[in-house]
Amino acid sequence: MPHLTLEYTDNLETQINIEQLMHEMHAVLLSEKDIFPSGGIRIKAYPLHRYLVADGRTGGAFIHLTLKIGPGRHEAVKKRIGDRLFKVLEEATKVLYEHIPLALSLEVTEFAPPGTWKKNNMHSRASQS
Repeated sequence: MPHLTLEYTDNLETQINIEQLMHEMHAVLLSEKDIFPSGGIRIKAYPLHRYLVADGRTGGAFIHLTLKIGPGRHEAVKKRIGDRLFKVLEEATKVLYEHIPLALSLEVTEFAPPGTWKKNNMHSRASQS
């Protein structure tokens, strides 16, 4: 872990480089190697084709990030990582934010151990690089 999910309205597809945003956020998570082993990092992005934003008028957009992490991290660690990811999001959408109705959000949650199963052989590969 961590698993980062980006949900975004599909009207942003031509206005923001989602792949680049994913890579920038990946760099943030990789830089926290004392907190997150690289073999556990997952990032996925989903364009939303059906949505309503705010008052329902066309042209509104949003990007919502959900970061799921293993339990037990200190609140200060969660805040630091959340702040860093949100800063990347704000930078990536800075110009866009000035021109269209745009909502940005980030939620950090923890996986609950009793309801989590894992099997992963990527840690050994990640430690070789």
